Amino acid sequence: MLVRHSQMDACSRNRMLHSLNEWLWWHEYWLPPGITWEDMKESEDIHYPQPQDLLLSIPCALLLVIVRYVFERFIALPLGRKLGLRDKVRLKAPPNPVLETFYSTHSKEPKEGELISLSKQCNLAIRKVERWFRYRRNQDRPTLSKKFCEASWRFTFYFISFFTGLAVLYDKPWFWDHRECWVGYPQQPLLPSVFWYYMLELSFYTSLVCTLPFDVKRKDLNVQIVHHAATIFLISFSYCANYIRIGTLVMVIHDAADCILEPTKIFNYVKWRRICDGLFLIFSAVFLITRLLIFPYKVLHNTYYYSMQLYQPFFGYYFMNALLMVLQLLHIFWSCLIIHMVYRFILCGTMERDLRSDTEESDQGEEEREQMKEKEKNGTMHFSSITNNSCIENSGAPQLKSSVHLTNGHAKDR
Repeated sequence: MLVRHSQMDACSRNRMLHSLNEWLWWHEYWLPPGITWEDMKESEDIHYPQPQDLLLSIPCALLLVIVRYVFERFIALPLGRKLGLRDKVRLKAPPNPVLETFYSTHSKEPKEGELISLSKQCNLAIRKVERWFRYRRNQDRPTLSKKFCEASWRFTFYFISFFTGLAVLYDKPWFWDHRECWVGYPQQPLLPSVFWYYMLELSFYTSLVCTLPFDVKRKDLNVQIVHHAATIFLISFSYCANYIRIGTLVMVIHDAADCILEPTKIFNYVKWRRICDGLFLIFSAVFLITRLLIFPYKVLHNTYYYSMQLYQPFFGYYFMNALLMVLQLLHIFWSCLIIHMVYRFILCGTMERDLRSDTEESDQGEEEREQMKEKEKNGTMHFSSITNNSCIENSGAPQLKSSVHLTNGHAKDR
């Protein structure tokens, strides 16, 4: 009886999986009206994209993770040392089980009431508890070497990927005339060079998702997650529905700006300011042109309007355009940040920092704030460094020739 029940359960599960598979791959979801999967059968000379091909991206992504580790450890890190990159020496927080438990389970920045409670539990002054949390946060912050290695790896990939895309698409008709994307669709054979270009891109973004918990956390982390997810879904769906030609255009357009952004960060980390500023302006121009002009014209207009001159709307049409619109909204979000940075660059004459940089502030910044608090409590505060990282002199205000000293509320020139 038990054997018979297990066989019946297995048969019912197989039927459910079969029904789910048929529903998922129903041709009306993926293909234009009048075309079925029977029309997409392969022959010895003609090959079409197959969904199971995407599984190849998983081992390829793991391979890229290994290659990245080797590259960062044995190439990027020594290169950073030769370029003069040095990490700041950070003081370690002394061992304290009570504070460590609070740090890991509750908050990394306790409020005033929590500080008082912790100081009583540890029999420490509140200022020492604050200092412990500051040192502990510093320990978790990524070093310049880590940022440099990550940027070097991404630059290497984007550089290879961009020029690989140009080499693959240079002699393709749809690269020059975007209307060629729909000639013969969906019965467009899959070329080996295009297949490996697709696998390269999909494997890279899959590897980024795998390493995201270990990478440097930036202010737009949530936006990054949405971007990676939309990119993976877009690449996967475009492959299954044979939107290969549109997909290749999207990938090469994105890589054009990305392979300039990463060296901008690299030169910023090694403090080569002039090269960094020049690359930043080039990156800004390329990003705004490719994401706000070329992408809407070559891709969005093409998929939204021109494809409908040949085919009736179907689910794949709506889903594809929805994913592309998500990417475009992200382009607009990042464009606003870049335009703001360009404005600050023109106003200040230099790029002070990346608005997408990691969420923490510098060690020096926290030390300065601590000193400022102490001096405020004593009734004395120095303003000698106000103009160091600001744009006062560029905005028309007179430049301070000497530091100002406040004593008992009165300003005096030192």
